[in-house]
Amino acid sequence: MQQPPVLSISGVVPSLAQVADFGPPRSEIGIGCLMPWQGKLYVLNYTSHRRKTGTGTGLRVIDENFQMSHHPAAVDGTYANRFVHEESSQLIIGPHLVDTQHNVRTVDALVDIRLCGTAKHLSQPKDLVYMLGMEGELFELNVHTLETKLIFDLTKALSTPGEGSCHYKDCYTAYGRLIITNNDYCEEDFLGNRKEGTLAEFDGEKWTVIERKPFVSVNGLEGFGGTIFANGWDRASALLKVYTEGDNAWTTYRLPKASHCWEHKWQTEWPRIRSTEHERLMMDHHGMWYEISPWAYGNRVWGVRPISTHLWVHGDFCSWKGLFIVGADNTSHEFGGNYQCAEPQSGLWMGKTDDLWNFGKTSGWGGPWWKDQVSAGVPSDPYLMTGFDKKVLHLSHEADRSVSFDVEVDFMGCGEWRKYKSVSVGAKGYEPLVFPDGFSAHWVRLVSDSDCEATAQLFYT
Repeated sequence: MQQPPVLSISGVVPSLAQVADFGPPRSEIGIGCLMPWQGKLYVLNYTSHRRKTGTGTGLRVIDENFQMSHHPAAVDGTYANRFVHEESSQLIIGPHLVDTQHNVRTVDALVDIRLCGTAKHLSQPKDLVYMLGMEGELFELNVHTLETKLIFDLTKALSTPGEGSCHYKDCYTAYGRLIITNNDYCEEDFLGNRKEGTLAEFDGEKWTVIERKPFVSVNGLEGFGGTIFANGWDRASALLKVYTEGDNAWTTYRLPKASHCWEHKWQTEWPRIRSTEHERLMMDHHGMWYEISPWAYGNRVWGVRPISTHLWVHGDFCSWKGLFIVGADNTSHEFGGNYQCAEPQSGLWMGKTDDLWNFGKTSGWGGPWWKDQVSAGVPSDPYLMTGFDKKVLHLSHEADRSVSFDVEVDFMGCGEWRKYKSVSVGAKGYEPLVFPDGFSAHWVRLVSDSDCEATAQLFYT
């Protein structure tokens, strides 16, 4: 029988919307995972907090005719992990393992874990994978027997808060290390009263905390480029943390925020870094799309290009049948706070990657410092400058004397800095610097001539 045409409105396919039950209980139905597998597109969505807080979610499958079915193995839960275990030719999505014939096995022991990441095992990759839960549970899963073993409670191993506060989000293994992210962040972090977000790595023997700030996604292409990327933020700007194999070190780069609606741990569901086009990465971060090259020549990353801004909360995105597909987290009951939500639902957007340039124009704000203690002669982190139009720098400090700030640019993107201009700011003063129309560089940074508490924020409009 001939299938009816698929209706698309601005790239959104209404017939493929993910809709949860009215309840009770009512929650949300965010799209946590999108995964092409053996000719079909697997869609896994989530409730707010385990299956007791929402019904009608679970695993759905879209076939080659864009017809969607609710998989009989579906369970309500909170899942945002997807991974292909190459050695056994299995897709791991949520608590499910799918073989090449679309047979699904479910790991009962993990159904009630809010799974957020799956990663290659450091020492037994043929048989085991790591499974990360949002409350800091780290398991080993045997992909053949489905046996699970809890190997770490990360709330203890990394001294992060327990249930109701910590918010682990992703994991990735490459170059002999397992990296995890935790995006815990609220007003107390913004005010500087605590630091509970975490980027950390495990070498098979010990854990090392890389930074105590909120981080969300971590990914890379391992054999391509020798890099690992993790995206996060602090109150000053969005962050891109990059590991380069060449110098076995992490470098901090700063990016604009296109919106303040990603400032709380609950609002960041789930800015991703994914490989969607050949040998490159796409990143969704703080309301802006980016293209990233995995190659770091001379251990420096310069191929970071902003594409557009957006309003959707993107749970995941992928390529399937030549399409760029985005899964959203749209309408939620918000634990009763949203009285206008009749039924939780989220949509799928389908287009081509180049369509992203038709979204909102690149713009944003942020910078290297926000009332931070800076040291004389020590450069700030690099801050992205390319891909934006009009630019202004706002400088202020709290010293009882005049302070001079050198504005330096890396216009080639390879870590070679040139002084652009010095800005003198009077005692406890403020000065703006408006860049000429058309002026740009890959990166910009600042150097103070005095120890002081300083703020440096750039607005791109």
